[in-house]
Amino acid sequence: MLNCNLLEPDEKIVRKLRSVEYPPVAHPGAKVSVVDDPVSINFPLPTRAGNWSWTRLVSLGFTALAGLFLLAMIGVFLWESLPVWRQFGFDYILGTKWFFRQHEFGILPMIYGTVMVSALAILLAVPLGVGAAVFTAEILPSRWRGLVKVAVELLAGVPSVVYGLLGILFLRDWIYRLLTPFDPLSGDTLLTAGILLAVMVLPTIITLSDDAIRGVPVLQRHAARGLGLTRFETVTGLIFPQAWRGIFASILLALGRAMGETVAVFLVIGRRDNVLPENWYSLRPLLEAGQTLTSKLGGSETFIARADPLHWAAIVGLGLVLMGLVVGITWGGAWLMGREEGPDAPVA
Repeated sequence: MLNCNLLEPDEKIVRKLRSVEYPPVAHPGAKVSVVDDPVSINFPLPTRAGNWSWTRLVSLGFTALAGLFLLAMIGVFLWESLPVWRQFGFDYILGTKWFFRQHEFGILPMIYGTVMVSALAILLAVPLGVGAAVFTAEILPSRWRGLVKVAVELLAGVPSVVYGLLGILFLRDWIYRLLTPFDPLSGDTLLTAGILLAVMVLPTIITLSDDAIRGVPVLQRHAARGLGLTRFETVTGLIFPQAWRGIFASILLALGRAMGETVAVFLVIGRRDNVLPENWYSLRPLLEAGQTLTSKLGGSETFIARADPLHWAAIVGLGLVLMGLVVGITWGGAWLMGREEGPDAPVA
């Protein structure tokens, strides 16, 4: 027999609940009712407004510290490069000639080389990386997925100098034989650097895109397949619309690495100054040696420039422009993601 006394509320518990002072609820006008029946008490829901926990304070502190470091770096670069900005102004960016002995400093060919090499790397790596991520997340059996994921992440940790040496040993000769009908001077070209960078950023895109795709709930996949959608329709119509932010973030991270890579690009690009196409729509410069901002910074000219204040300012200005490109692309991508998400999107 069921003891009905067990269903009666304990008087001590009731008195304790009555003595508790509850904080105000999130919605104005809502009231907290304390009645004899403890079951009918309206407990206030926890809110994020005004909840300054230690976790939030520490996160805010480290975020502010990172922002201060970024501003300090920009300030140092700007101060050190001030002489070249005073003497050349925007001609420093738009100039096409770099002859440091004659004090001619124009970095437009290096910006062109950086943009072309990075764009080529992303164009090659994104389809392969996203396709491989879809394969590992949606098709590959789970017992093999772990092994493939570990192998890909190990590739992401290989030093860039190793990729550069592999580019010298294999990729450069292969590109030279491929471009023989175009009579290239050597295999050190912008195309070689772009392909090598695509291989280097591929593990980053695969790993992060796979995590984004796996973040879509499995029940939604089952529901889609139960409604008659094919695997292709499930991926394109259900998974991509939910995982695109993570995939886009992986592409931005890969682009940042491609633009900032130094050693591997330095070894295979040819390091030829003052290379600009006569026709901006021509792909012929991809088949020739060139220069990027990072390959110039990684060369011996950085050490030579220390004895000349104007030359040193021009070299430091390369770092400032490179940082501006990376930060601008990152912030632009974050702005596009926030705009696409909309102001009414739920807060994560």
